[in-house]
Amino acid sequence: MRIIHTADWHIGRSFHGVPLLEEQRKFLAWLAELAAERAADAVVVSGDIYDRALPGVEAVRVLEEGLDAIAGHARVVLIPGNHDSAQRLGFGSRWFDDRLRIQPTVAGATSPIELPGAAGRPGLLVYAVPYLDPDLARPDVARLAGVVPADLGRSHEAILRPILQAARDDLARRRATGPRMGAICLAHAFVAGGSISESERDIRIGGVDVVPAEVFAGFDYVALGHLHGPQAVGETAATMRYAGSPLAFSFSEKDHRKSVAIVDIAPDGVVRVDLVETPVPRPLSDIEGTLEEVLSPGHAAQRDHWVRITVRGKTRPDNLLGTLRRVFPHVVEHRFVPLEAVGAGPVGVARDIADPLAVADLFVEQVTGAAATPPEQAVLRHAYERALRDGRGV
Repeated sequence: MRIIHTADWHIGRSFHGVPLLEEQRKFLAWLAELAAERAADAVVVSGDIYDRALPGVEAVRVLEEGLDAIAGHARVVLIPGNHDSAQRLGFGSRWFDDRLRIQPTVAGATSPIELPGAAGRPGLLVYAVPYLDPDLARPDVARLAGVVPADLGRSHEAILRPILQAARDDLARRRATGPRMGAICLAHAFVAGGSISESERDIRIGGVDVVPAEVFAGFDYVALGHLHGPQAVGETAATMRYAGSPLAFSFSEKDHRKSVAIVDIAPDGVVRVDLVETPVPRPLSDIEGTLEEVLSPGHAAQRDHWVRITVRGKTRPDNLLGTLRRVFPHVVEHRFVPLEAVGAGPVGVARDIADPLAVADLFVEQVTGAAATPPEQAVLRHAYERALRDGRGV
């Protein structure tokens, strides 16, 4: 069986104020053509379909058109991620035919979506585990595990472990009573060992966001979503990969080679992965120097890139942005740093810290003159997690 693994489309997202909907529409059309060209049996999408729980009308239209095109060439299986509303994305999923399957629930994660093989060949079992907020999913997972909710820890690992064990038990029963079929797991989580970028939304609960790779053992391939850099993770027997986002959403991704994974899975579990680079609208570049250095021919090759520019000098030039845009029409971020401030201390330090709780701790220290105490950190963490939950609209 051949699948195309992709994730983190974030339909509706902008890049530093530049709308990406048209580029996302082009990516989905390209993906449909790739599915046809490579004779894929299925396209699996590991979450963060939309960029927010309440997507705009045009974002919904782009997804509808894209899924219609892809499903014309291959079956599609997708799960919601932490940016999606599982209830809204999963509305009507029980009515969909076998060309499109959306799996948004705890109950659906423990039994597979069966993809038939062509011409009598063995098919593929897809165990699809959506992103599950530990606080909201705890009652359903506790019923599944036969425990009281209080017995489950407040972390993603505590929620995923019993779900995946139930899925492995189901897989073992199937393989004991019938021919061996390939089996994959779709999941949206932060697995230990993965490399982050600045554009992923924090998913920690109770101060814990990382899930050990061994939790996913037992499947032939684990198709992960959440981290935006394409990468393999884990040291289990299963092949585990993050597909990564098809487009860059922050300058921390400027060195990524965006791709989708074409995965061939044999009935005996042998997996072969081929990465195909996705079309990107334009490269990303960081440029730094005096105004004369920035505008010099030495940066001519970057003039059509999306650029982030830092200009150093004694005084800020008049109409700096206008001057830069005459040479770099796609400058999306710029700043001026006085020469006396270069290397002079923590200028803009909070801006460059990826962890919002680290920024909050820094704020407490700067205001009070002392580091945040453990009780203060607990209050900050609780408020932050509540804001995350409210922002997802769940």
